Amino acid sequence: MSDTLLDVLQWYGSIAGAIAAFIVSLDLGRRWTGWAFVIFVTASIALITWGFASEQAEGIGTQNIILFFINLFGVYRYLIRKKKPAPA
Repeated sequence: MSDTLLDVLQWYGSIAGAIAAFIVSLDLGRRWTGWAFVIFVTASIALITWGFASEQAEGIGTQNIILFFINLFGVYRYLIRKKKPAPA
């Protein structure tokens, strides 16, 4: 894999993760939070690819495999599931 592509994956994953975290922190509602999780999923895919394609970044790749499944659950919970959670 080219160094340019690795750089794009690394920076996309980093920036997309920060944007998604900012959207979640704004607490704009379920729909916005769901779309933030979609962004998190794409960031995880980029960082998994970068982590295993670059030297000595397997830890980031492994961490993002776990985060990928957490983020998929977030997409399901906020965008797909019809039932709203019970009030706290």
